[in-house]
Amino acid sequence: METRGFYRAAAAEPDRLALVLPDGRSVTAGELLAASNRLAHGLRALGLRRGDCVAMLLPNGATNIEVLLATLQTGLYVTPLNTGLAAAELAYVLSDSGARAFVAHPAYAEKAAEAVEASGIPVQARLAVGAAGSIPGFAAYADVGAGMPDSPPSDRVFGQFMQYTSGTTGRPKGVRRDILAADPDLLACLLSDHLRRFGIEPGGGNVHLCTSPMYHTAPLAFSWFALHFEHPVVLMAHWDPEDALRLVERHRVTTTHMVPTQFHRLLLLPEEVRRRYDTSSLRHVLHAAAPCPVDVKRRMLEWWGPVIYEYYGATEGGGTLVTPHEWLERPGTVGRAWGSGAEVRILDDDGKQCPAGQIGTVYLKVLQDFAYKGDEAKTRESRRGDFFTVGDVGHLDADGYLFLCDRKIDMIISGGVNIYPAEIEAALFMHPKVGDAAVFGVPDEDWGEQVKAVVEPAPGVEPGPELAAEILAFCRGRLAHFKCPRSVDFVAALPRDPNGKLYKRKLRDPYWAGRERRI
Repeated sequence: METRGFYRAAAAEPDRLALVLPDGRSVTAGELLAASNRLAHGLRALGLRRGDCVAMLLPNGATNIEVLLATLQTGLYVTPLNTGLAAAELAYVLSDSGARAFVAHPAYAEKAAEAVEASGIPVQARLAVGAAGSIPGFAAYADVGAGMPDSPPSDRVFGQFMQYTSGTTGRPKGVRRDILAADPDLLACLLSDHLRRFGIEPGGGNVHLCTSPMYHTAPLAFSWFALHFEHPVVLMAHWDPEDALRLVERHRVTTTHMVPTQFHRLLLLPEEVRRRYDTSSLRHVLHAAAPCPVDVKRRMLEWWGPVIYEYYGATEGGGTLVTPHEWLERPGTVGRAWGSGAEVRILDDDGKQCPAGQIGTVYLKVLQDFAYKGDEAKTRESRRGDFFTVGDVGHLDADGYLFLCDRKIDMIISGGVNIYPAEIEAALFMHPKVGDAAVFGVPDEDWGEQVKAVVEPAPGVEPGPELAAEILAFCRGRLAHFKCPRSVDFVAALPRDPNGKLYKRKLRDPYWAGRERRI
C-alpha cells in the first residue's frame, strides 16, 4: 500500500479513528486534522515564522499531536520538554532553544510559570491547555485556533523536531537540523517509511500503542510514523504493565515501542495476571534505549512469540536493526546497519577502525546532518568524519552484527581491567527478588574502582543483609570474580525517568563526593 501520509489520508477519510486518549475518548482523523490546521494558522497569527521554535510541556494527549502536526507543516521547530525537569532546567531549555511559543499543561503550572519568566516568549504565546489563567500569566491554548480556518495553511513547508538529549551526563543539548524547503506530505511519508524496515506496512488493520511519554524521541516519532501510516494510536497516560496488557487486548494492538525496563516489569507480573490477557494481536514490538538482558528478551519471546524487533539509534540518528529470528541466532546483538546508507564502525581511541571482535567506541554514519545547538565543541567531539558517536562501547562480529557493552562513561576500570556494568546488571535481573538494578564503580584505594550494585527489591521483598548476601552469591555463580559486586545497597526506587532511562549519575555521584573520577 502506498503511503499517503496523515494530512492527505485524513482529508480523504475524516471519520477514520486516529487517536484513543488515555481517558478512553476517541479522536477522528478529521477532528485531528482540523485542530492542527487551526493551530497552524493561529501560530502564524501570533507572529511565528519559519525557523521559530514551539516548546511543549505536556502529558500524553491530543495536544501533543496537534502541536506536532501544526509545526511540521509550517516550517517550525518543535521541542518537547521532559515533564520531570525542574523549573530551572525548563528555563534553560526554553532559553537555549530560542522558543517563541510555549504550550504547557496546568499539571505543571507552578514550574511552567516560573520557567517562562526569563524566556522572552511573548505573553500571548504562553499557552495553557485549559482556561486562560489556569497557569498564571498564560493565555488559553484553545483561543489560538479559535475562529481560524480548518483548511491547510498556505506556503506549507516541513518543520523539524529539535529534541534535547536526556542530560544523563550533564546539561541537555538540542539536536538541531536545518529546516528544508520540502513538502510536508512528501517528507512525512519518506520519514515514516522507516516503519517498513521492521516489516510494518501502511493500513492493514494496524493499531499502535504508545507506552511512554512523548517528550522522548522514540515514543513521539513512532506515534507520528503510525499516524502517517494510517494506524490509530492508543495513548497511555503513564506506564503500568497490566494496563498495557489490557489495552493490547481491548484495542487489538499490533505495534508498540518499549524499553527493556518495561519488559522486566511485565515479567514481574504474576503468571496468572499475564495469562489473563490476549496479546495474540501483536505483530511488531520494537525496543531500544538500553541494553536488554538476554534472559529478559528470551523470556519475552517465549511469551509473545517472534514479534520483538530491536534497533539501536539515538536522537542524533541511527542505526542498526535485528529481527527476532536473527537475534535468536545471535543472542545479545542489536543488529546490523539497517540499510539506506546506514553504516556502523568501531573505532579505537586513536580513531582507527577496529577489527571484528575488538571492543571500541561505536560510531554511526550521519544520515541527516545535525549540530548540538550552541555547542560547537560537543558537535566536533562527537564526530569522526561522516560518523558520530553518543559514547557507547561495543564490537562487531565477522558478519557485521553489533554487540553493545555499555556507555563509555559508565565503564568501570578496576585494577586496570575494563568492566561493563550492563553485563552485571543483566545477571542481577535474573534474580527473582530483584525488581531493578544499577551497577557502577565507586572509589577503591587499592584498585581505583570497585563494583557497587544498587538494587530495588521486587514487590513484596524486604531488603537487608540476608538479601544482599543472597544476591552476591547469585552473582558469584554467574560472573567472573572481578566482575562481581563487592557490595549491595538497596533503594526504594531507582531514579529512572518514565521512559525507563536510568539517571545513574544520581546514584554514583554521592560515592565520589570530594573525589575525582577518571571521566
